[in-house]
Amino acid sequence: MDMRELKELVSGGESETVEFKKSTGQLRRASETLCGMLNGSGGRVLIGVTPEGRILGQTVSDKTIREVVEIFPKFEPPASIIQFRVNVADNKDVLILEAIPNPESRPYAFDGRAYQRIGSTTSIMPQATYQRLLSERTHSNIRWENQIAEGYDNTDLDSEEILRTVRLGIAAGRLPESTGTVIPDILERLGLLRNSRPNQASIVLFATRFMPDYPQCQLRLARFRGINKSEFLDQRQIEGHAFHLLEEAMLFLRRHLPVAGRIIPGLFEREDEPLFPLEALREALVNAFCHRDYTIAGGAVSLAVYDDRLEIWSDGTLPFNLKPEDLKKDHASRPRNPLIAQVFYLRGMIERWGRGTQKIVELCVKAGHPQPEFGEQAGSVWVRFLPSGYIAPHRVAHDLTERQREILQTLASGKMALREILSILSQPPSLRTLRDELYHLKRIGLVDTMGYGRGATWFLTQTSRGEKNEPNWTEK
Repeated sequence: MDMRELKELVSGGESETVEFKKSTGQLRRASETLCGMLNGSGGRVLIGVTPEGRILGQTVSDKTIREVVEIFPKFEPPASIIQFRVNVADNKDVLILEAIPNPESRPYAFDGRAYQRIGSTTSIMPQATYQRLLSERTHSNIRWENQIAEGYDNTDLDSEEILRTVRLGIAAGRLPESTGTVIPDILERLGLLRNSRPNQASIVLFATRFMPDYPQCQLRLARFRGINKSEFLDQRQIEGHAFHLLEEAMLFLRRHLPVAGRIIPGLFEREDEPLFPLEALREALVNAFCHRDYTIAGGAVSLAVYDDRLEIWSDGTLPFNLKPEDLKKDHASRPRNPLIAQVFYLRGMIERWGRGTQKIVELCVKAGHPQPEFGEQAGSVWVRFLPSGYIAPHRVAHDLTERQREILQTLASGKMALREILSILSQPPSLRTLRDELYHLKRIGLVDTMGYGRGATWFLTQTSRGEKNEPNWTEK
C-alpha cells in the first residue's frame, strides 16, 4: 500500500472493516476491534490516523513492533493478523494491522473475551452468539465442504485459478501481498486442506475433474421460446468448478438474454438494452453457487431464460430457518458453505455475507425493474426476475417476425398513427407493407384500430398485453 491508496482508504471513513487509532497507546482497543473483525468479514486497523481521518503517523520503533507482536498470542484460536507500514512523513509511519478470518475458527477471543463488529462499533459479543458460533466450530468437521475429497490431491486442482484468486484477493485488499504463490500454502490459508489433503470445498472451487465423483458440480442452462417449457431454443449442461460455471452462465446470458426496447420520450427513438440488469443476475448466480446444498449429488444450479422472465434455481432448502420473505430484508449471515463463500469474498465477488439478496433487489429497483421474487419449492430455492414493461411475444399460434415484434413493442408506448409508427421502427418498411403487417396483427387479435383514414390510430389489444401467466413450478 502506498500513500495514495492510504488516503483513498481513509477517505471512506471508519466502517465495519476499517478503524482508526491515533497511536499504539490505544493498542488494546485496537486488538479488541481486530477480534471483532475476525468474527466478521475481516478488516484493518490503521494506527496513526485520528478518528476524524487526519493522517498523522507515529514513530514506529523496535519497541513498538515488540508491543504489537506481544498481542498476537492473546488471540484464541491463533489468528492471522498481518502488519505493514506506510510512510507518511519523516520518521512517521501509519501502522496497519489486517485481520484475515478463517470461518472455521470462529468465534475468536482476545485476552479471554470475544468481540463483535457492528458498523463502525466494536462491542462484547453476546453469550448466545458466542455459544452458537462455538457450536458451529465444534461441528464444522462434519460439514460436507470440509470433508476430505477421497481420491483427489493438489494436482487435480486448477493452479492458474488458485493463483488468480490470490491476485484478485490482493487487488481487493482482502489478502496480504505476502500470500505467495506456493499452492499448498495458499490452500492452507484458504482453509481448503484437511490433513494436508484437499477437502470437498476445494473441488467445488478449483477441481479439474468431476465425474463420476462430483456430479453436483454442474450448471444447467436453457433458453425457451415463449413463456413455458414447450420448446427449447438452446439447452446445455456444463460441468466445472464454480468460477468456470459462473463464466459460462454469463456468456449464455449475453447470447440469449432478451432485449427490452423503450421509446425515448420526445425523440421517438428506440433504445435497446438487456431485459434484466446483468450485475443483479451475476450476484444471484454467485449467491446460488455459494449457498446451494452440495450434499445433493444429482443437484445443480439451473438458469432458465424465457421471453418474459428469467429464473435461477439451486438445490437445497434455505438454511437456518430462513424464509423467502427474509431475503429482501436484513437477515442473519450464516452461509451454508462458509469455506466456499469465503473464497468468493476474498476474490471481491461478494461484499458482506447476508447482503447478496438485498443487493439483487436494490440493483433491479435502481434499473427501474420490479423487485425479483424469491421462493422455495420441492427442495429447491429460486429467484425470478420480471420485466419492467411490455415484452412482445415470439409466437401467437405461429412465429412472429422481428418486424412484427418491434411493431408490438412500439405500440406498447400507446396509441399511434401509421406514420408515427413508421418513424420509430429501426428499419422502416414502405407504408403499404406496414399497413399489411398491422392488419395481419389485427387478424390474429394482437392489435386493433380506431378511426378511419389519416386519423386512424393503432393500439395493443388486451390479448397482446396478456394476462400474467403463472409458471408451472412442478418441475425446474
